[in-house]
Amino acid sequence: MLAVKQIHPNIPRPKQLRQRLFRIPAGQAFARTVGAPLVAGNQVRLLKDARENYPAWLEAIRSAEHAIHFESYIIHEDDQGQIFAEALIEKARAGAKVRLIYDWVGGLTATSNKFWRALKAAGVEVRCFNPPRFDSPLSWLGRDHRKLLTVDGRIGFVAGLCVGQMWVGEPEKGIEAWRDTGVEIIGPAVAHLEQAFAQTWAETGELLSANELIVTSPIPHAGDTSLRVVASVPNTAGIYRLDQMIAASAKETLWLTDAYFAGTSPYVQSLRAAAKDGVDVRLLVPQATDLPVMRAISRSGYRPLLEAGVRVYEWNGPMIHAKTAVADGRWARVGSSNLNLASWITNWELDVIVEDTGFGEQMEQMFLDDLANSTEILLTAKRKIAKPKRPRPRRLRAKFDTISSGRTAAGAVRIGHAVTAAIANRRLLSPAEARIMFSAGLLLLLFSVVAVFWPRWISIPLAVFAAWLAISLFIKAVQLHREGKREESALREITDSNLE
Repeated sequence: MLAVKQIHPNIPRPKQLRQRLFRIPAGQAFARTVGAPLVAGNQVRLLKDARENYPAWLEAIRSAEHAIHFESYIIHEDDQGQIFAEALIEKARAGAKVRLIYDWVGGLTATSNKFWRALKAAGVEVRCFNPPRFDSPLSWLGRDHRKLLTVDGRIGFVAGLCVGQMWVGEPEKGIEAWRDTGVEIIGPAVAHLEQAFAQTWAETGELLSANELIVTSPIPHAGDTSLRVVASVPNTAGIYRLDQMIAASAKETLWLTDAYFAGTSPYVQSLRAAAKDGVDVRLLVPQATDLPVMRAISRSGYRPLLEAGVRVYEWNGPMIHAKTAVADGRWARVGSSNLNLASWITNWELDVIVEDTGFGEQMEQMFLDDLANSTEILLTAKRKIAKPKRPRPRRLRAKFDTISSGRTAAGAVRIGHAVTAAIANRRLLSPAEARIMFSAGLLLLLFSVVAVFWPRWISIPLAVFAAWLAISLFIKAVQLHREGKREESALREITDSNLE
């Protein structure tokens, strides 16, 4: 073997060979899992909170010459919403193509029709994602939860932030801003952001014309950072599989920040397995939240994590809304996907996966800075979860609270899992789940009482919903049948023309 090494110095040593063989399949596995290629040559800037994100967004909007594509789950009709509306209106009147997508559920209580009419009157093309439809009774479960901005195909932003005063806070009243994270991207990856927007735009109406789509090749390299743009759509579960893959492949650290944590059993098990194998796994979640039920749901999942060695922290500020992950200081995720089934399965989400040690180190430092304003959750000697002792901070008034079908669905799934576990006695339940058990029992008891004494109150709504669902299925069947006929007709015409 010594002679071989001297004659062929370029033959990799066993350790180098193992590393090289691992690196190639890992890249292929990531690409296949999320369906997103690794795009090189980008400049990526990490943006913290609204104080860094909003000014960067507005500067890009005001510099636009040709096109602005803005996609946001919620745009609140408040001071911040008006600032962005005025910036978009100004560019639309100046001749730029301004296109905006908002989610119907997200805007339901946050924005009035008057707000959207003002934008449309100024020339902004506004589309609402997935409003209620008679032919699809359950379509409301899938929401456009993305937060995306691109300008002239040269600069793009992906974030966890929507547009609203809660992200800025009210310092004069002692109300802190929400904590959140975003990224600015310049380079070839902006084309993939444009394609993600075009994908959602097509779901809301007519497609963008071919000459308006940005392709990858004309965009020059702007840096040396490689990343993947993951545009998730319902029922693909790409990010879900990727999150588990990263948990399985992390060697030293896996640090997660999530706003609405309701991990499934397989994902929780992947975190537990990593922690038991010596990986430093940490999870940072809110203590105060805009959806109070999520706090009980998240806490109900602490115990199995803590028992396996996962360190759990709660943010001491009014709300931490970021959705980020960093593993081994070289792989990082920033975007809109939360660690729950709504984001993994039912929503349209957008995340950026950055594979760069410099960016990874920035993410690690940001996470450590956040821990300085957090309280660690510990198991007591009796294996109970010690509640945080720090006082809860003031939060924004109730009018700034939002409604999310996605978060509600994720919470319902979590509650369902807990109730099923209690009934089937499949796993050990924690004391944190006592409130869930009591509430579920109370609701079931109330349902049974109503069913006995007022059966029509149960049977009539169920009958109406069943009829609605049946009619929607008939409509879908007719639409599919007509589509099949059109395809047959088109195929017949092509065949006839070829024979001629």
